[in-house]
Amino acid sequence: RKDMVKLIKKMGEEAKIAVRNHRRDANEELKKQEKAKALSEDDAKKAMDQVQKKTDEKVAEVDKVIVGKEKEIMTIWVLSEARNT
Repeated sequence: RKDMVKLIKKMGEEAKIAVRNHRRDANEELKKQEKAKALSEDDAKKAMDQVQKKTDEKVAEVDKVIVGKEKEIMTIWVLSEARNT
C-alpha cells in the first residue's frame, strides 16, 4: 500500500516535470519568434504569461489527482483490512 502511494507520487512528479518541460519548450519557441520579429515583445510576454498560467493549472490538476489517488488507495486498504478482521 505504501509502495503504491510512493509510486503514485513518483508518477505525479514525472507528470509535473513533463508539463514544465512543455512550458520551457513553448517559452523557447516564443523567444525565437520574438527574436525573429515574428512577435512583438508585448505579445511574447502575454503569450509567456498564458503559458505560465496553463502550466500552473496543469500542475495543480496533477497534484489534485495525486491526492485523490492516495486517498483512494488508503481507503481501499482500510476497507480490506476491516473485512479481514
